[in-house]
Amino acid sequence: MAPRPAQTRAREPLRARTRRERGAASYLVIFALLVGYATVSVRWPLPPWVAAIYVVASVACFCAYAADKRAAQAGRWRVSENTLLFLSAIGGWPGAIVAQQTLRHKTKKASFRFEFWVTVVVNVVAFIVFCTPVFALLTRALSHLAT
Repeated sequence: MAPRPAQTRAREPLRARTRRERGAASYLVIFALLVGYATVSVRWPLPPWVAAIYVVASVACFCAYAADKRAAQAGRWRVSENTLLFLSAIGGWPGAIVAQQTLRHKTKKASFRFEFWVTVVVNVVAFIVFCTPVFALLTRALSHLAT
């Protein structure tokens, strides 16, 4: 008696996620930022320049990735990874994600991908600290400890 298809599938090893699947998950992080930003701005109104920083940094980051991709293809001097990571850290990471997925650039080197996601986490934590009452609570707690 031949095994049923469900039994065969259960024995197959888990496959690694494809680059396309990882890309779709990356876009979910941008969606989470938008939802988080909207939630924070409803509860604690944010000045317009906060959104402007994300937009300008994202456009600059996308352009830097595009310039780096063109330079790589032409064999010219490249944009440094530190520059790309800096632009991501200051709020350009949504643009970097779009560039990575649409241009298929900087998606293979594991060390760069790790450092990139660290900049995303650092930026999101900074957003939470400075755009919510967390910063006020921390400074108040630290001032009580100092006294």
